[in-house]
Amino acid sequence: MPEHISLLPHLNAILNSTSAILLTAGYTFIRRGRVSAHRNCQIGAVITSTLFLVSYLTYHYFHGTTRFPGQGMARTIYLTILFTHTVLAIVIVPLVLVTLYRASRADFSRHRRIARWTLPLWLYVSVTGVIVYLMLYHLYPAP
Repeated sequence: MPEHISLLPHLNAILNSTSAILLTAGYTFIRRGRVSAHRNCQIGAVITSTLFLVSYLTYHYFHGTTRFPGQGMARTIYLTILFTHTVLAIVIVPLVLVTLYRASRADFSRHRRIARWTLPLWLYVSVTGVIVYLMLYHLYPAP
């Protein structure tokens, strides 16, 4: 396994954090009527999330699965967060694509309707991705 591969989980956490920040900023901008700033943040969030996915798949291609070493309640919490994160990470991809498509077509009423679901789910996936990282690599690192 190439040495630099071990840095990818840290990069992934940075990309997930950046995505969450951009999503939050984009939401704030649209609530204030700053459409251009909103669009730029959302495009930035898509780019960082796409880079995350490429990095994540690359890491797991070379490294495989990383087992959580914690036990008891910590393991239960970790697995619950990981499960919901993974399921929603799959669900969020088509939601993001439809949301972006509707915005690109200037179909803003339908864009808003789906964005009400897309934003909180995407934020959840981004934030729980960071939580999984922290639990796996910092709170309960493998011996």
